[in-house]
Amino acid sequence: MPEVGQAAPDFTGLTQDCTAISLSDFKNKKLAIYFYPRDNTPGCTKQACNLRDHFGLLNEVGISIIGVSDDSVKKHLGFAEKYDLPFPLIADTDRVMMTAYGTYGQKYMYGRMFMGTKRITFLINEAGMIEKVIKKPKTGDHTAEIMSGFGLGQ
Repeated sequence: MPEVGQAAPDFTGLTQDCTAISLSDFKNKKLAIYFYPRDNTPGCTKQACNLRDHFGLLNEVGISIIGVSDDSVKKHLGFAEKYDLPFPLIADTDRVMMTAYGTYGQKYMYGRMFMGTKRITFLINEAGMIEKVIKKPKTGDHTAEIMSGFGLGQ
């Protein structure tokens, strides 16, 4: 997993509207990449809706948002349309991006171990460096965590 002060791993991914986006598209911008387990699950929906509800504020202070899971483009499209999500969701079905960012691995839930996507957010500064890693984001208050991680008040 990349750490604070390291260069963010490069990526190119396909979004819910079949657009390819890359890290280089966000050069000289603040970027929050949030990895999440599954579309349409309670926690993931709560997190996405929190970011949606504060998207204008995030935009106003120059923070771009990208969501990433291993769900398909089609599933992302349905999720984005259902909840009116204004930011891209990358379909990392082959888990290349998750591997580069160290967000796919062993998880524990209800005493059971399994492989899956870890809910982790990376804040990347204008120079393309990892500014902060939020390892267990609060799904209902994620915008405030992102703002604080970039040293901005809400």
